[in-house]
Amino acid sequence: MRDVAVVGLGLHKWGELWDLSLRDMFTIASRNAMDDAGVDHIDSMYIGCMSGGLFAAQEHIGSLMADYLGVTPIPVTRVESACASGGVAFRLAWMEVASGLSEIVLAGGVEKMTDISGDEATFALSTAADTEYEGYVGVTFPGLYAMMAAAHMQKYGTTLEQLAHVSVKNHDNGALNPNAQYPFPVTLETVMNSTMVAEPLRLLHCSPITDGAAAVILCSVELAREKYNDRPMVVIKGSGQATDTIALHSRADITSLKAVEVAAKKAYGMAGVGPKDIDLTEVHDCFSIAEIMTTEALGLFEPGEGGAAAENGVTSRDGSTPVNTSGGLKSKGHPVGATGIAQIIELTTQLRGDAGKRQINNPRVGLAQNMGGSGGSSTVHILERQ
Repeated sequence: MRDVAVVGLGLHKWGELWDLSLRDMFTIASRNAMDDAGVDHIDSMYIGCMSGGLFAAQEHIGSLMADYLGVTPIPVTRVESACASGGVAFRLAWMEVASGLSEIVLAGGVEKMTDISGDEATFALSTAADTEYEGYVGVTFPGLYAMMAAAHMQKYGTTLEQLAHVSVKNHDNGALNPNAQYPFPVTLETVMNSTMVAEPLRLLHCSPITDGAAAVILCSVELAREKYNDRPMVVIKGSGQATDTIALHSRADITSLKAVEVAAKKAYGMAGVGPKDIDLTEVHDCFSIAEIMTTEALGLFEPGEGGAAAENGVTSRDGSTPVNTSGGLKSKGHPVGATGIAQIIELTTQLRGDAGKRQINNPRVGLAQNMGGSGGSSTVHILERQ
């Protein structure tokens, strides 16, 4: 397989975007990525979109986006793996370039989530859980992650303050991200006193409903060396994907994330690195407990130590293990199909040294972890600056 580089990044400001449609957002992000890469064509495209039908009454995403981006008749594939749709789209685009089937491929993601009511959005998201068992009895994702949080707190002594420190840290990072939905800091007291959603999770422990799109351009390293010698090259060194049981009641332990562990093991093995070699990480903090559990599953911290790491500043921008310098899903936003692609954009921006005020010191290796549902699916990608 060939080595593959990330050579183009495309994003726009996320939020409640009443004036932009599903196709508008995707076209803007994709054109930005193509402009950044300096390409006027692509050979293929993969699009992460969890539920265009329920959120925007639109299916057949591949044909629609190829049409409005002006790239027909190239092959375009819509990818669905719940909130990990973007990560899987990126993995498939990487595989196509690595295999030699195509030379230049766009990996994107998009979701239009705010044109329906809150109840309808909650239902659409709940289809990523076990509909016949969890959904049937009315359990939503805040409820599922609340159960995971309660179990983690009981088993390891994780505290509410530690959960809140995750939100405070991510808003601190997001305040420096011009594309974030909520680019402002919050205090520990504000998080602790925010509205209860599902005990023990409060509103500011939860990521928002978001409209947004993201896109990246991938090509072979050989082509990248010919074309892009004026900036650091960012190469995909490892990729892993795994699944777990979709329902919590089928898992042996709801305080760990098996799909993340397995995907990480595959990515580490391919890249020839381990957790101690990672300079920064973007993880799937759909809820604050998810960041804590994910950092443990990735091997960044031992089981039960993720909360203390957040509380003690280890995961802050200037800590030894920076996590979610973008602001994460909590502050940056979470348009579910686009999240995995935006994580790659943040890593690449940091590895290029272009992150501005949120830039960390001289990173060389970054890791992105994107997760579907309550951990039923996960991707892990490792990028390296060369």
